[in-house]
Amino acid sequence: MKNGFRFLILLLSFTMISCNFSGETEGKAEAVSHLPQTEDMLLSGVSEAVCYSGFRTGQHPDRGAGAVNPSYEEILEDLQILAEQTPFRLFRLYDCEENSQMVLEVIREHNLDFKVMLGIWLRAEIDSYETCEWLTEPWPVETLEQNKKLNDLEIAKGIELANKYQDIIVAVNVGNEALVDWNEHRVTVDSVITYVKRVQQAIEQPVTVADNYKWWADHGAELAEVVDFVSIHTYPIWEGRDIDEGMSYTLENVEEVMNALPGKQIVIAEAGWATIASEFGPRASQEKQKQYVGELMEWSKQNNITTFIFEAFDEDWKGDPTDPMGAEKHWGLYTVDREPKKAIDIFTQDYSN
Repeated sequence: MKNGFRFLILLLSFTMISCNFSGETEGKAEAVSHLPQTEDMLLSGVSEAVCYSGFRTGQHPDRGAGAVNPSYEEILEDLQILAEQTPFRLFRLYDCEENSQMVLEVIREHNLDFKVMLGIWLRAEIDSYETCEWLTEPWPVETLEQNKKLNDLEIAKGIELANKYQDIIVAVNVGNEALVDWNEHRVTVDSVITYVKRVQQAIEQPVTVADNYKWWADHGAELAEVVDFVSIHTYPIWEGRDIDEGMSYTLENVEEVMNALPGKQIVIAEAGWATIASEFGPRASQEKQKQYVGELMEWSKQNNITTFIFEAFDEDWKGDPTDPMGAEKHWGLYTVDREPKKAIDIFTQDYSN
């Protein structure tokens, strides 16, 4: 079944569930007057965006013993791949460390046509040993106190970068999945609100917080009143869905947040489909990634929702080091060796500069 027709069926089905997601589908469905968001609610004016972290084999961010970062030339190669082979001109970075700073330098020095949502990474400030399945022991109190100081430094760097690169950085994200109780780098809502307000007072760009859609729907009302827009993550494959339910379940997730936080601007800060996964078996594949990404990008364009596909390139440093087939290593639209996967076939148009 062609992607456009499949999308039409999904959109029509979802319209029957909620009028919040009604819209035009290239003249094949009856036009209605309201979309869930207007064009001015798009981040940087685009619906198509991607998450980028350029760590290759043998490289990794600082995990306690220092980072092994991509080189300047490797970052330039990555950005040229994205510029020449994809429509993405907006991407997301996750921290303010040396690697992210170099990405911003490469964009400016080569006058590349990219905008960035910059991340401010928050380390654990409260212990989640009892709720995070991969923590093997509680966080020492001394570590949590030190993390607060490191978070303070990270926020200061984020503010500095946002002001230095105002022409490139279009938004700043404070914390990534730091509010859910199942993660190891948990921070209190009160602390995150304090951090968001601090950043807002120091920069011109809008400020957000990225977290799981369910957290936003169930617990996000107070924070939603502070951020400039709400950034959600949705992963149907992690929640046991196969591709036949992938898009419809994503729409349910978005609807749940919109119903809980009416009127709030929504950005999907992460959504993707793994191509290999010991955890998911045959539910993970390149063919299913291609279908999900295609449907999601088309729906996002129709409904004026900026969506960051997770992610540009596979990262084999992630997840269990003893399991090369683990899902965390295989979300990219490209392999770790920069070979395009089948999802890149979606982009038939020539996007080169």
